[in-house]
Amino acid sequence: MTIIASLAIIFTIIQLLVALTNLLSRSYLRQAEEISNDLISVLIPARNEENNIGNILRDLTDQDYDNIEIIVFNDQSADDTATIVMAMAEKYRQIRLIDSDGLPSGWLGKNYACHSLSGHAEGSYLLFLDADVRISKNLINNAISFSLKNNTSLISIFPKQIIKTYGEWITVPNMNYILVTLLPLILVRKLRFSSLSAANGQFMFFSADAYRSLMPHRTFRNHKVEDIAIARLFKKSGFRIACLLGDNDITCRMYHSFADSVNGFSKNVIAFFGNSFILAVLFWLITTFGFLAVMMVFSKMVFFLYVIALLVIRVIVSAASRQNIFYNLVFMIPLQISLGLFIYKAFINKHLRKFQWKGRSIE
Repeated sequence: MTIIASLAIIFTIIQLLVALTNLLSRSYLRQAEEISNDLISVLIPARNEENNIGNILRDLTDQDYDNIEIIVFNDQSADDTATIVMAMAEKYRQIRLIDSDGLPSGWLGKNYACHSLSGHAEGSYLLFLDADVRISKNLINNAISFSLKNNTSLISIFPKQIIKTYGEWITVPNMNYILVTLLPLILVRKLRFSSLSAANGQFMFFSADAYRSLMPHRTFRNHKVEDIAIARLFKKSGFRIACLLGDNDITCRMYHSFADSVNGFSKNVIAFFGNSFILAVLFWLITTFGFLAVMMVFSKMVFFLYVIALLVIRVIVSAASRQNIFYNLVFMIPLQISLGLFIYKAFINKHLRKFQWKGRSIE
């Protein structure tokens, strides 16, 4: 028990230091300093996105950066996604619509959509955006400036999450809790180790030359967590990457209910732990029940400081992620329960091959 309690304290200190590093290192896009007029290809895979596609297209046509082309891949949508895009394309000449001719065997839907989009892109940079993302008018300008200044071949951003329902509050913050407490984001950019990699498919900004040299969406055509796999591939191949946190310049409401969140996060939660269920379970056990071992072994003062450290970690993660501190503290226990549910559902789905997304199997 003493060993477990000691490990819980050591791990909490590590989490605290990593989270503080991510907060102080300001891992966000900054105001543009470098100037460029290269063509940017903005590529949007869209399947049944009638509620979102108009918003992101309006954001893109309002950019400070003018030299962009916007290509939407209509992935066999059963709603009005294509109609909305075509109406926008009539008004804005830089918008184009590409219709899917069907999903080939051996591919996952989004991976095929992104690969297909890259074949139509003419830009020096390829920006893959999810349809439910919202961006400010200076985001593309800031992204290309960051890429030029830091010589990156891939920039990925975890958008600031818009959270509205209680079901979202007890699930969605878990993503940033894992990311911000386990991975010093500045090291993703500074060190070459492929294990120090992370990415989010909601925003992937590539140098076109680097992308075409690796063709990553084709390489990971049937990989359900292709974003992280791509980030590791780029590092292994000697390309420089950056993983950043989002602020008000890039936001997203990923899910709209508890059930949607559990289904979505169970698809990729294990990838945050190097695809190891053992590490994922150990992380959950230590962060959920570690306080019991500390309470049983150490003095009241040590236990008090340990609890304070747990609270401070949540405060730092909330500040770094631009999330509501009060809610993340109030819902600490439900968040831990839902994290365990993500891991459990991921394990069940993997062995029963039940992963589905937008009506398609992704096994």
